[in-house]
Amino acid sequence: MTDKDAIQSLDARSREIFRYIVEGYLDNGAPVGSRTISRHLTTALSPASVRNTMSDLEELGLLYAPHTSAGRLPTELGLRLFVDGLLELGDLSDGERSSIEARCNTQGRNYTDMLSEASNMLSDLSGYAGLVTVPKSDQPLKHLEFVSLAPGKALVVMVTVGGVVENRLIAVPPGMPPSSLVEASNYLSDRLRGRTLAEARQAILEELEARKAQLDELAAQVVEAGLADWAGGDDAGRLIIRGQGKLLEDVQAIEDLDRVRRLFNDLETKSELLNMLDLAHQGDGVRIFIGSESNLFSLSGSSMIVAPFTDGNQKIVGSIGVIGPTRLNYARIIPMVDYTARVIGRLIG
Repeated sequence: MTDKDAIQSLDARSREIFRYIVEGYLDNGAPVGSRTISRHLTTALSPASVRNTMSDLEELGLLYAPHTSAGRLPTELGLRLFVDGLLELGDLSDGERSSIEARCNTQGRNYTDMLSEASNMLSDLSGYAGLVTVPKSDQPLKHLEFVSLAPGKALVVMVTVGGVVENRLIAVPPGMPPSSLVEASNYLSDRLRGRTLAEARQAILEELEARKAQLDELAAQVVEAGLADWAGGDDAGRLIIRGQGKLLEDVQAIEDLDRVRRLFNDLETKSELLNMLDLAHQGDGVRIFIGSESNLFSLSGSSMIVAPFTDGNQKIVGSIGVIGPTRLNYARIIPMVDYTARVIGRLIG
């Protein structure tokens, strides 16, 4: 039975009471009692009759009572059924669409900065944390250069044949002379030109291992560090999270603070988060992860709304979304995430 079938199997009274409880929870996070519900139903119903229906919904696993004398809250199963079967999506205003397009605009910014700003924008509009995966470029390279910034730090500047410019900070051996950075730049540019990092990486590392390259020791270390950072297996480097501090603004009780702390710890485990984002690559449209549906959020009681974006060849290359408590404003955030992903895809294309 699908979630929509499960919702349809409820009678009209149960659906109305269930909807009222879930929408109340999404609005303010508080349990909803039978007396409050009876005053707002479209048909007259006593608090006792409402309690009976609430008990039936609780037996179905859709509601639970946080305290003995309290009202009811939706379970994660109840939230999932509501999102899939009863949620009425809102629509973005013209102002919101214009704001999203303006802040995602790539003029004067590189690819990574554009995605970082898009994540910031989603955080600002939603009031929660925004996140985005930065896909590794598979375009052939035109130029690569190491630029000294400060003792022990250098900037790697990479330009693809398509004109995409990306840069990243790496650590370099202390006291490295400028000549070694020039030597490393020339070495990599010669071997990478016209090839992708993935195509050239293994051959370059093997050449360095065999010491066939005529590089001094410091330049070889810079080359290895640059390759490891750009094309290595550290997937966590592809993830940008913005607005985590906004999660604290929603804290209303000690248990909420504990939940946010657990979420912060979860977000530090970026490999599991990337696995979730990779699931969004398996099909078009928005994906919604609620609470323990994901191992990542099993303790923190959090939800993630995420959508994939594509490149000019309609190939899915990354994902963008919002993380927050399970009482996210799904009706507003789902279309927001979906539209942002489509804007990014259009700009990349």
